[in-house]
Amino acid sequence: MTDPAASSAASHDVVIVGGGHNGLTAAAYLAQAGRSVILLERLDDVGGAAVSTQAFPGVEARLSRYSYLVSLLPQRIIDELGLDIRLARRRYSSYTPVPGDPDGAGLLIDNTDPEATAASFARIGAASDAEGFTRFYESTGAVARALWPTVTEPLLTRTEAKALVGDDELWDALIERPIGAFIESRLSDDLVRGVAATDALIGTFASVSDPDLAQNRCFLYHVIGQGTGEWDVPVGGMGSVTGELARVAREAGARIVTGAEVTSIRPDGSVAYTRNGHERRVEGRHVLVNVAPDVLDALLGEPADPPRPGAEGAQVKVNLLLKRLPRLRDASIDPAAAFGGTFHINETYTQLEAAHDGMLRGVMPELLPCEIYCHTLADPSILDPDLAESGAQTITVFGLHTPDRWLTDDNNDATRQRLQDAVLASLNSVLAEPVESLLLTDGEGNPCIETKTTRDLEHALNMPGGNIFHGPLSWPFAEDDDALGTPAERWGVATRHARILLCGSGARRGGAVSGLGGHNAAMAVLED
Repeated sequence: MTDPAASSAASHDVVIVGGGHNGLTAAAYLAQAGRSVILLERLDDVGGAAVSTQAFPGVEARLSRYSYLVSLLPQRIIDELGLDIRLARRRYSSYTPVPGDPDGAGLLIDNTDPEATAASFARIGAASDAEGFTRFYESTGAVARALWPTVTEPLLTRTEAKALVGDDELWDALIERPIGAFIESRLSDDLVRGVAATDALIGTFASVSDPDLAQNRCFLYHVIGQGTGEWDVPVGGMGSVTGELARVAREAGARIVTGAEVTSIRPDGSVAYTRNGHERRVEGRHVLVNVAPDVLDALLGEPADPPRPGAEGAQVKVNLLLKRLPRLRDASIDPAAAFGGTFHINETYTQLEAAHDGMLRGVMPELLPCEIYCHTLADPSILDPDLAESGAQTITVFGLHTPDRWLTDDNNDATRQRLQDAVLASLNSVLAEPVESLLLTDGEGNPCIETKTTRDLEHALNMPGGNIFHGPLSWPFAEDDDALGTPAERWGVATRHARILLCGSGARRGGAVSGLGGHNAAMAVLED
């Protein structure tokens, strides 16, 4: 039914559709600039994928349920908005056991101790790659330092970006040719190559040699953040980031409406939504859309023109709450060190490529490539003090190469269990004890483990295909022949309708918890 009070639509400078971190970023910037802003969020709480949740009933642990680390959120946005956000730096970069090694030997990369790291390379028989690995990331760091400051500015063209990098050979290796060739030219050990390759594959179903270079774009965003490529732990959980953005937006005067499901958007800036069973409408001089481009097309009632590549996620996420960290097969490695960075499991170069090739045929590998993050080693504040004192730890396992094409609404439950079993089997292959034996139980007596498939993400967060990037990633620059005549085009947030701008991960330079989509859409509005 129609709400009588809404028979004449309210008018605002800006209507924002979607209250994820990008929508909140845009709301904060625009409200602070004096614009009248209303933000409409379908769910009962804002934050989207960047939330903290008590995932297990009766257990006081607030997990970063979907997104979990921060690299691409510019300090500029934190400073300009006055956000009180703390990020914890991890001492260890990564730990990677050698699959099938009888002694459980693994590669431990310590950011603070290059000698210990070199000794670890030698221990797995990859001494010749120790220096090459350092040089590999020094090269990517040079590109990051050149391009990172540009992400909060109007788009450079490809030619301008290449000139800024100033190294044609490096540009070709990272931007023009499949990343696999660069990895193979710099590194020789299968395991070491795999550690580098994972940066190109998280959330992206691709081979390192694919000619469309989706893996290269993924790699670039994984190594560009802060000009260093460091990934930090948000203190208090990911919800602390979006909580701060919401606070700042509200204090600046933005109106945030939750439980408001947008049902249509018109090119003239009219937005229809339902709330509490009533149909309502609001008008905006600009409409900023923090949803996937495919969702925007549906709200507009228009097909994509030209058609876009299909949006397909390719990951499974498993959250666990453990009594303590598991013991490793290699007793000489402190589990706190192994879990203190990114713990790679069955992610050699060969395993990654074989898993991709198998999944193309619908065949799951015997050991699924996975990686683990332990939030509580860097930040125990997400746990109740008594729980933290007991030694409990949260770990998140991220399984790669699990494309959404496998899933349907009918088989999602069965496939979720199959994927969870595969993740646990892969994890147990490198541990000295089964991880299941360490699971805490919730208030209902169930093990503290939850698994989120791509289909679960689509249902919960309206992400088509469970794609965490809202679609294929774009380069952080424009092509030389791209139209850049309007503010929206220059900032990489344009749609085919002048009053409607993308402000989420589907914008250029979107993806991950960065605020860039929201920042850049706000800048386009203020420039217009």
